[in-house]
Amino acid sequence: MEILAIEGLTKNFYLHNLGKTIKSCRDIGFTLHEGEFIGIVGRSGAGKSSILKCINRTYLPLQGTIVYNSQAFGPIDLAQADERQMLQLRRYEIGYVAQFLNVMPRTTAKEHVMSALLEIGVAAGEAERRAKEMLDYFRLQEELWDIYPQTFSGGERLRLNLAHAMVKRPRLMLLDEPFAGVDPARTETLMEAVYGLGLPVLLCAHEHHTVALATRRVDLDGPPLHTIEETRA
Repeated sequence: MEILAIEGLTKNFYLHNLGKTIKSCRDIGFTLHEGEFIGIVGRSGAGKSSILKCINRTYLPLQGTIVYNSQAFGPIDLAQADERQMLQLRRYEIGYVAQFLNVMPRTTAKEHVMSALLEIGVAAGEAERRAKEMLDYFRLQEELWDIYPQTFSGGERLRLNLAHAMVKRPRLMLLDEPFAGVDPARTETLMEAVYGLGLPVLLCAHEHHTVALATRRVDLDGPPLHTIEETRA
């Protein structure tokens, strides 16, 4: 089943103090299906993150359509959706992981993952059980579960970020360069874990090795900008 269909997506930034327009992504088009993993690769400034932020509506696209097949509203153009709709979709259906960890003060790792479930009405006991399962799935050591994440290493924070986003089993997962600075072997292990959950995933990255497990690749450096390459059988 088709989860997402993007056509003609374009995003620019206007720098008012300089009177200049910066072109980000332009005329991007591809589809994403159930269980599929698409890697978006390109140099810095090619527009990788802009694509994901337009889908998540952190950015408002200049033009184009982003049709998402949602449970709540059916097919909906995220470029035109109102804020109420986007809040519901982010809470229940669309997961987003960036490079940085954002945790409330005095919140342990386990509590952070539980919070993703508590905010959608999951009972505390069930939220704790599922949080423990996901922390274990991403191999965050159990002795860290009741510790404040501000003390964690970069790799530990990444595992916590992934557990927090995926404990709700979102229908669409957006990974915005979360593996930047992580060594290739560790990246591959974590991506195998992500892929093993069977969720439709969009991952943007600088390095091609980061998207080695992708079923398809969107290469923003090649002609045309929205080149689609098959990478897996």
